[in-house]
Amino acid sequence: MKRFFPVFLAFLWLFPLAYSQKQKVIFDCDLGGDIDDAFALALLLNCRDEFDILGITMDHGETMGRARIACKMLYLTGLEEIPVYVGRPTPGIVGTDKEIAGPSNQYLWAQDFTALRPREKPAADFIIESLDKYPGEIILFTVGPVPTIGDVLDRRPDILKKTKRVVSMFGSFHVGYDGSAPCPEWNVRADVVSARKLLASGADLTFAGLDVTDHVILEQPLREWLLWRQSPLTISLTQLLSFWYKQADWAQRPKMFDAVALGMVLWPELFETKKVHVTINDQGMTLIDPDGKPNCTIGTSIKKDEFLERMMKKIIWQTLEGKCAGGLHQK
Repeated sequence: MKRFFPVFLAFLWLFPLAYSQKQKVIFDCDLGGDIDDAFALALLLNCRDEFDILGITMDHGETMGRARIACKMLYLTGLEEIPVYVGRPTPGIVGTDKEIAGPSNQYLWAQDFTALRPREKPAADFIIESLDKYPGEIILFTVGPVPTIGDVLDRRPDILKKTKRVVSMFGSFHVGYDGSAPCPEWNVRADVVSARKLLASGADLTFAGLDVTDHVILEQPLREWLLWRQSPLTISLTQLLSFWYKQADWAQRPKMFDAVALGMVLWPELFETKKVHVTINDQGMTLIDPDGKPNCTIGTSIKKDEFLERMMKKIIWQTLEGKCAGGLHQK
């Protein structure tokens, strides 16, 4: 018994360490399109106590322009050690209402930035190698169209089964944009072929669709709170927000679509979810088959005010010292 007691105390001392390991994540995004990608990345960067960020990958459209924005955000916040990988560019326009691959005003914010560069390795290679290295340990976030994920699955059809989980801003199940009827959600209809590959991947899929994202809006008081903080990260966000406003309707309010996907992992108690069987039609509609075997989990409701408060506190109360973010063309 005397021998057992010191061993038992040592176990109790080590027990918290065994459960304090950070969750490994990869963040796949289309930064530089809508403004929510920048806020999602800012939230991610301020969750380094919770997440071990293995890499940030740029997906869809003008991917190198997206990568420069990510690199500048990382440089200004002193997080140069987080690698950025570039996915295959996908030129073209989908639909009649939104350009997804052409120039974005947000690209101007980092167009001349060269102090930190993305890695040479293609994004698809990085994702595959990471999943092979850490099977069952990585949460893969996808918060944009998924052509890079489609490329990964073309090469390794079963590779996403090595994720711990895939969490995506993806789909419209019971609610569409602005509270309308379900409709083709952008990340799906921008690349229906790749979206179907993701859905058929056999991974543990969780979708933050329009049902839990479209009404999560950063209203004026929260935007003013962001402006007052004046840290390298919040200055970067307000500058990007100003470029986004130039190409958007001035009356438009920024919706935090992509940040909600991170929230489903960070704060699951704020969400209600449901396991369902989903199919995708040629127009990008995500259709629920009530008789099908569940192939994903979807968010059905969110405590949006609590989510926004927690997200903003993470961003505002961060202690990233970083570098000065003033100056549009900082090199």
